[in-house]
Amino acid sequence: MSPLQQRLTQPTALLAPGVYDALSALVAEQAGFEALYLSGASIAYTRLGRSDVGLTTYTEVEDTLARITERVRTPVIVDADTGFGNALNTQRTVRGFERAGAAMVQLEDQDFPKRCGHLDGKAVVPVAQMCGKLRAALDARQNAGTLILARTDAVAVEGLDAALDRAERYLECGVDALFVEALRTPAQMDAACQRLAHRVPLLANMVEGGKTPVQSAAELGQRGFRIVIFPGGTARAVAHTLQGYYASLRQHQTTTPWADRMLDFDGLNALIGTPELLARGKRYE
Repeated sequence: MSPLQQRLTQPTALLAPGVYDALSALVAEQAGFEALYLSGASIAYTRLGRSDVGLTTYTEVEDTLARITERVRTPVIVDADTGFGNALNTQRTVRGFERAGAAMVQLEDQDFPKRCGHLDGKAVVPVAQMCGKLRAALDARQNAGTLILARTDAVAVEGLDAALDRAERYLECGVDALFVEALRTPAQMDAACQRLAHRVPLLANMVEGGKTPVQSAAELGQRGFRIVIFPGGTARAVAHTLQGYYASLRQHQTTTPWADRMLDFDGLNALIGTPELLARGKRYE
């Protein structure tokens, strides 16, 4: 049983913060989180400076994931969007992400071009097509400890009942966890948990300003969710901080007014382990 599988047997909800590169993952690991979440949206925001509208590619996500898992040991749940194509593309995605160190691979049932689950205008593929992708994903993995998470975006397109029916079908395929995206109300969240949570771990997605009411991991755990993610909060916090930092630097022409809100040279090197790295290098001199 993988560390993530073992953690999901515990009664409390697993809180996984969003990360988007090795540095953000390292800081999150040092803060003590038990799992991390790498979203396609966060990669679009940070690597492309673009919206989450299906522009991010398989290779960009795989490369980002590999750099993160090379730096941290904390299990990473990775957003594979739609598998980046059909069932065969999905198999390539799962194999590649598994090699890159993914602990759990998330696949969704949106049609192309996909978009952020909390944007309007989504479309979903037929249930049979998504089930084919999920079966392909399960067949592609080399290790049963690499978990497959099925996400449905059907609430916004077909309604809650149809979304829960889809989740049932995806569960029948043998997936390890489910994610009903963009539940609108606490009543909808409870309906999803009442129908599914006793059989499979359910993921709750907390998007600041999104469709779903933001609650704490403890509150969501009491409802029945087993995994809680705040996927884009990291990028939003960093963007807000950079707006203030750059405005201050532009105005004052120096970083001095910002000194109490940033790490100095030694502080950053301590965070990323520069002294330890240099000491290790001396072993080979």
